[in-house]
Amino acid sequence: MVPFFPKQISSKAVTIYLLSLGAVSLIFVKYMLGLDFLIIGIVWVLLFFGLSSRFSRKWVDYDEKRFTRKLFITALLFRIVWVLFSYIFFIIKTGIPFEFSAADSFDYHACAEWYIDIGWSEASDRLALTPLSDRGYIIYLTGLYSIFGPNILITRFIKAILSAFSCVLIYRLARRNVGEPAGKLAGIFCCLMPNLIMYCGLHLKETEMLFLTIFALERADDLLRSKSVSVWKIIVVVLLTLSLFTFRTVLGVAVLFAILTALVFSSQSVLSRWNRTILIFWAVVGLLVMAGGTITNEAQGYWESRDENQVAKREHQMSKGVSWAKYATGAVMAPIMFVLPFPTMVDVDQQYNQQLMHGGNFVRNFLGGFVLLTLFSALFVKKNWRDLSMIGTFVVTYLGIICMSGFANAERFLLPGLPILLTLAAYGVTLLNGRNYQWVRVWFWIVPLLVVGWAVFKLGSRGIL
Repeated sequence: MVPFFPKQISSKAVTIYLLSLGAVSLIFVKYMLGLDFLIIGIVWVLLFFGLSSRFSRKWVDYDEKRFTRKLFITALLFRIVWVLFSYIFFIIKTGIPFEFSAADSFDYHACAEWYIDIGWSEASDRLALTPLSDRGYIIYLTGLYSIFGPNILITRFIKAILSAFSCVLIYRLARRNVGEPAGKLAGIFCCLMPNLIMYCGLHLKETEMLFLTIFALERADDLLRSKSVSVWKIIVVVLLTLSLFTFRTVLGVAVLFAILTALVFSSQSVLSRWNRTILIFWAVVGLLVMAGGTITNEAQGYWESRDENQVAKREHQMSKGVSWAKYATGAVMAPIMFVLPFPTMVDVDQQYNQQLMHGGNFVRNFLGGFVLLTLFSALFVKKNWRDLSMIGTFVVTYLGIICMSGFANAERFLLPGLPILLTLAAYGVTLLNGRNYQWVRVWFWIVPLLVVGWAVFKLGSRGIL
């Protein structure tokens, strides 16, 4: 077992990134990224791979209390620095403290300000007319504004705190599922993951949504492993899971399905027979209560419209000149959902937010090889897939739905699966040995091909090549 992130691999990752970025920039020099996006991407990749190796070696022998304290403080520091930097960066680049072409984020901010002005009574009447999956974040943001005022920085500092605590929750969830070394590495990966940090500087709902998702999975996992069933633990899991339906319906469905799958398939070492019987009874009762309600209707409507959404998305892209979009169907994208999205390393269609996050997306692509290693091991080598049934089911269900809905390479929609993918990647790192490392080395050659190939796709689909 490898209890840390090897420096040899982190150095290869940085080298592959720099060579890939250099190749794309030279081949498509006319569409090279701006200097600011190049620098930000390089800094993120250097920090992630360099510090992942350093921290995982330095913190490997820390006890749980010391590790969680170090993890939280480090994660919070990175997030606060980014919140301050991005606030100034966006003002310089866009004139307002919001990202490029801000739409949803600015609307959330304006809506919360408006609800404060009209009062909770009238605001609640208007909320009743909005879809359930749009209510949670608006209520949350309105609540914050009613306490602190419409202060953008305070709101984002709170996001930083929630995101840092999410790293601790991932560590706790991972250590119970994949062991202490992989758990620590998963926490460090989440601590340093560029995308998770960068969303703290946005006024979008993803940071809070991720926190609730990880919290729900962690509490559910703790409940399943408890020696006795606690009513209060059940209530907490139910409330956290239901809250997800007010942020994104399919996310609530994925968490619920993951918990039910774990109830059925977890081995005796994880879940005793008596606890399994009681919890399945509670789950059946809960599903009967929900049946026919708003949540069920909205989830059913989303599922039934998935094909229409995918067609509409492709037609919209093609109408904008993205002619190759018709080939990016769910059937094509689903098999590679564990490594998506690909990094945008060319300047096209003013996709500045994607360019800003290209470094983080490269990290996802590179670590995707270790996710695949974990899945192969769980199914064919260690055959411990039953003990990983909850986190595995969640990520497969959620990413599968997204890939089938027409947003297969949309970084924002894929983000909720990222913490669990990092957990699986961390476990894959600890599984490295002389035999399977040869397959990892093959992945080192595949990644730059994916990166360059995506640049060709981005430009070729627009008839630029």
